[in-house]
Amino acid sequence: MSRIDAKFAELAAQNRKAFVSYIMAGDPDFETSLELVRGLPEAGVDVIELGLPFTDPMADGPTIQLAGQRALEAGMTLKRTLDLARAFREEDDTTPIVLMGYYNPIYSHGVDRFLTDAKAAGIDGLIVVDLPPEEDDELCLPAQAAGLNFIRLATPTTDDKRLPRVLQNTSGFVYYVSITGITGAAAAQSADVAPEVARIKSATDLPVIVGFGIRTPENARDIASIADGCVVGSAIVAELAKGQSVAEVLAFVAGLAGGAHEA
Repeated sequence: MSRIDAKFAELAAQNRKAFVSYIMAGDPDFETSLELVRGLPEAGVDVIELGLPFTDPMADGPTIQLAGQRALEAGMTLKRTLDLARAFREEDDTTPIVLMGYYNPIYSHGVDRFLTDAKAAGIDGLIVVDLPPEEDDELCLPAQAAGLNFIRLATPTTDDKRLPRVLQNTSGFVYYVSITGITGAAAAQSADVAPEVARIKSATDLPVIVGFGIRTPENARDIASIADGCVVGSAIVAELAKGQSVAEVLAFVAGLAGGAHEA
């Protein structure tokens, strides 16, 4: 059982919803990012999504694109991202970490080497947004064989014909993208999301977590109430971009987590 599986089993036993937070590794620099990530569990975060900086993040809106640029300019690399996860694991061996990003840096690193290094650094799962199910032999299946969950995204355009293919080799949880478009583009609406979550849950026993367009504790509560939990990324990254201190960002995260946990 992975840390992700264990966390969702624990939450289910407590009848609680999950709060997942996204942080771009290395934004605005390594030390600040590490301090922030280390503070997330105490702020109520159940699963950490750690963004892997990349030059061409096609699924991300301006907020996360700029965070990636800041991280890259500060010298962040795939290796440094894994170093950050390893440093986090020195103090926390239970909170799941999902590495979220794009395939190019992984391919450049070498898939086998990457999987060995990621596992050793304490990464528990991967979200690689530009690898469709048709490419599962490339990374998904090797990752699962190495003991890493491979988390797939379902979207409003994932119809009933496509859904079984998306779910086929997914593990850990299913990430439902609540809107059509890029991260941070629009507000998620629970009335729109609820029937889609129900449709996905009818096809899988995996938890369904909803992300994109969640900005407030009220949004988090409403979305978590109709799913197994929610993800917030752009709203948190935007607070950091404003120049807020780590303590201020963590207080913001705690408010969002509180909303999700009220559901």
